[in-house]
Amino acid sequence: MGFLDKVKEGAAQATAAAKDAAQKGQAKLDALQAKRQADGLLRDLGAATYAEKVGRAPATNSADIERLIGALEHHEHENGQIDLTLTSEA
Repeated sequence: MGFLDKVKEGAAQATAAAKDAAQKGQAKLDALQAKRQADGLLRDLGAATYAEKVGRAPATNSADIERLIGALEHHEHENGQIDLTLTSEA
């Protein structure tokens, strides 16, 4: 194998490694964005539920809760099951 063949092979391996790293990085970014979206929906659902429980809910609260639940179900369908483990105790 000649010198240029070795250089070409090394370049091909480096390119493949770079593509693999980029794909893994993109997958992690996508997962992080999905988690942030789910966290936002869950926060809004919690706020709407709390407002209802303490008697401060707006007239549209029931519709908002249904909309948020639908959005969460769609999110789970697209991204997999959401981790609902509580992170803190009150």
